[in-house]
Amino acid sequence: MKDVESSGLTKQRQAVLKVIRVSDSHLTANEVFEDARRLLPGISFATVYNSLRFLKNEGLIGEVRFGNDATRYDRKLDRHDHAICDDCGKLVDLELNIPANLINEATKRSKFTAGSIELTLHGTCPDCKGSKK
Repeated sequence: MKDVESSGLTKQRQAVLKVIRVSDSHLTANEVFEDARRLLPGISFATVYNSLRFLKNEGLIGEVRFGNDATRYDRKLDRHDHAICDDCGKLVDLELNIPANLINEATKRSKFTAGSIELTLHGTCPDCKGSKK
């Protein structure tokens, strides 16, 4: 992870970054705002939102988007995949090795030049599956 101390971040950006880095989940902007307010009670939602954009652009946090759903923020910056629960929205990281032939086939079928590939597994998490019994 990039060194935060030498980057000259404002106290608001440091608070937002801390919220993302200590979380075990992928937070929405609203969740980041709620947690950041505990660290800096006067912080506004606009400041949190702008801080998230700045931190993402600086490569300090990751951004996870799924269609029209809310954007989530990720402390993990290296390439990884995700599983998302269709019932409760829980989002977890997956470490998968993507075979080169899959990337080549996706490139051929889409006619896109491959920059990166991320897989998302949609399904039911263990908690939701257990509650349906």
